[in-house]
Formats: sequence, structure tokens, C-alpha cells
Amino acid sequence: MPDEPSLSILATLGLDPEQDLDAVLQAAADHVWLHASPWQALTTCSDRRLLVSGHGCTVVDVHGRAYLDALSGLWLVNVGHGRSAIAEAMARQANTLAYASASRATTLPTIQLATLLARLTPGDLSTVLFSSGGSEAVESALKITRQYHTLRGEPERYKVIARRGSYHGATYGAMSISGAPQSVDPYYSPLVPGTFTVSAPYCYRCDYRKTYPACEIYCVDAIEDLIVYENPRTVAAVIAEPISAACGVVVPPPEYFPRLRDICDRHGVLLIFDEIITGFGRTGKMFAAEHWGVVPDIMTLAKGLSSGYAPIGATMCRAHIARQFDSAKGKALAHLLTFGGQAVACAAALANLDILVQENLVDNAAQQGRYLLSQLQDLATRHPTVGDVRGLGLLCALELVKDRRTKEPFAAEGPESTRLLEILADLGMLTRADTNLYLAPPLCIQRHEVDRLVSIVDTGLTRFEQECIYL
Repeated sequence: MPDEPSLSILATLGLDPEQDLDAVLQAAADHVWLHASPWQALTTCSDRRLLVSGHGCTVVDVHGRAYLDALSGLWLVNVGHGRSAIAEAMARQANTLAYASASRATTLPTIQLATLLARLTPGDLSTVLFSSGGSEAVESALKITRQYHTLRGEPERYKVIARRGSYHGATYGAMSISGAPQSVDPYYSPLVPGTFTVSAPYCYRCDYRKTYPACEIYCVDAIEDLIVYENPRTVAAVIAEPISAACGVVVPPPEYFPRLRDICDRHGVLLIFDEIITGFGRTGKMFAAEHWGVVPDIMTLAKGLSSGYAPIGATMCRAHIARQFDSAKGKALAHLLTFGGQAVACAAALANLDILVQENLVDNAAQQGRYLLSQLQDLATRHPTVGDVRGLGLLCALELVKDRRTKEPFAAEGPESTRLLEILADLGMLTRADTNLYLAPPLCIQRHEVDRLVSIVDTGLTRFEQECIYL
């Protein structure tokens, strides 16, 4: 073993915030590029922060200011911050074996996690391809889908139908099937060909100018219309988030997904559920698919799989999908991710899921989510900027409008959302806002913390409305 260095390499950087916070912030400006942010965002954007610790539903910044984390980091810290059991499980595995080749070997925690996921997920979802996160999980699902159809003698099936307003990731394939092309087309076009979109089941702003239930769920029939128009023999898959957070926490009517399952079955099209946000208890069920009794052919998972303690994603396949890649036929999946099934990440996920089950956090999400939604609905009656309240479990949103009668929205990236976030942060809460105010706290939240969250939103909206020039 080499001798231990006499001085830690980090110590030579001189970046101790207790001694020189300005130097730390300058180093961040010089060297850290935050995702989905302009360069030097940490020092130029008021809603970016240097966080140093967390416990439960609370995070603390470098100045010692505590905040209620009302977005679970980024929809993912399901079991809450500061879980020593997860950190200890990671340390034990790292001390034993951190890595084995993703294509030539595996590890015990990888096998254990795959087996557990096969038992937790609905129906016969039974085979797991691990990855580093949600974008890779979706990318994997798309490649599995294309190769699956080719191996079955239908290489002409390459088209994917997605929903407008959805978000499935930032890798090229995942970005191409996400339903917000205006944000990426100026930079990355042309995207991967073969993607088609239909409107989401967004009842508050129905693109078809219809009203539920008189509409008879036309938005799902529109998917079949598109499949038929494009020729069913060319359509590979339909991909959908059970509840689209990106679209504004859009909860579909109860008939939507059972009918979509039937449509896909009749046309030989695979149904992919993106449960990267909704999975692992977020909606009050272990998986959102359980609310409708629907089993997709492929399910993508990430975020709550490890609650953010380690980067990990998973692509779950039903048995009939995996059978097409039988090694006896020499049909290996033409896909490799270096960190897929990394042992320490799998150990973190196992410890995370143990907490989720042992502490009944899925049930807690259902109970606290019902209470949160009822409190938000009551709050909405007092605030003219709240046009709609939506949610299921601890995945909720308030849609903000300039005029409740006309439903005129605020600009998605306008100064109003920035100001609202500043007000909420001043009151001790961190979250995200665009045309919606998103509320998705950790699943360990308790009733008194829900009350605090609602109180902050109530006070924050009051201040916001007093400043708003439209009222």
C-alpha cells in the first residue's frame, strides 16, 4: 500500500467556508457549472444556494439558514435527508467491493436489489437493467424497445408516441421524446427522428376544448387515432409519465391508463411508464401504476430508488420483453453503461428501500398527501392567483394565473415566478415554480410540517399578490 499523503489534497485548496466563504463562492463561480443554469449561477442567481447539511425535511445553507425542502431536492429525497443507515450501508460496500464490470460480472447488492425490485413492481416486471440515473433509464428503454421489435422480425417499428409537456430526460433520445421542443430545438435540432406527440390529459387546459367526463377521455383515443394514422406496424411504443410533473402535476382521469393499455395491446405497441418521479411511494402507492391497475411493458425508475444518496436508475422489463434477448440465441442487448448496477449505489438503494418499507412511508405519503391537498384546496379559495389545485400523494401543484376567470397564465420564465420563489425562501421554504408552484416534500413529512408548509405558501402568496401588478 502506498504511504498516506501527509496533507490532504483538499486541504491545499484552502476552501473552508468557516474561514473564507468568499473564496468558496468565487471557486464555485470559476469552476462549477450548475445543471440547467447559466454560468456562474451560484453567485448571480438568487434562487441558487450552497447547501451544507440536511435532516428529515429540512436543509441548511452555508450561512446557517434552515429551509423546509418542499421539493425533496428534485422530486427524489423520499426518505428524507441525513439518513445515517444509508451512508453506513454505502461505506460497508465501498470497503468491501465498490465496482465490478457492468457487462462481465455482477455483485451481491446488485442481485439483491434486482430481486427486490422484481417483487415490488407490479405484475410480471421482472428483469432489471441498471443505469446511473433517469435519463439513462429512459435511453435504455428506447434502445430495448427498438431491438426487441427487430428481434421479433419487425424492424420497421421505430416510432415513439409521447405526450406534450412531458419530460423524460436530457440525453439525446430522452430529450427527443420529451414534449417541450421549444426549449431544445434552437440548440439541438434535428432531434432523433420518429417521435410524435399528443396532448396530455390536462383537464384544466384541454387542448381539445372538451370537458371531463363528457369528453369520454378523447385525449387517450387521440393516441389510437395517431397510431392508426402512422400505421400501427411502424409504431414501437407509447411512453407516458403516470402523473406528469413537468406538465404541471397532471393527474389523468381514472379511465385513461386502462384504455391506453388496451390500445397498445391491440396494436402490438409497447407501453412504457416513466415512473422516475412517481415511483417509490411518491403518489401514495409504491408505484403510480398501481392506482389504475395497469402493468406497463417497460418501467423506468430512478430518483426515489436511492433518495438521491447515490446516482442510480433502472429499466424494468416484463418477461416477454427479456425473453427476446435470450443468450442461447446470441441476441445480446447492444447497450452498455459503465456504472450500471454499481455496487455502492445498489447498497444505497437497498438501505433506502428498507427505510421506505419499515417506516411505512408509502402509507404516510398517502395520508399526509390527502391532508396537504385538502389544505391547498382551502387555501386556493383565498388567493385569486390560484387557478387550479392538483395532486396525488405528496406530488402536488398550484397552477398560478393572472386571471382566474380567463385562466391567463403567468410567463413560465417571467419575473413573477422568480419573485415568488424569493418570497418563499425568505419565509424558510425551497421549491420550484414556473406557471405552477410545485410541492413535493419528503415522504417522512409529519402533520405539523405540512401545516408549516401550507402556512408559508399562504403567507407567500399573500405577499406575492400584494406586489403583483395584475391584481
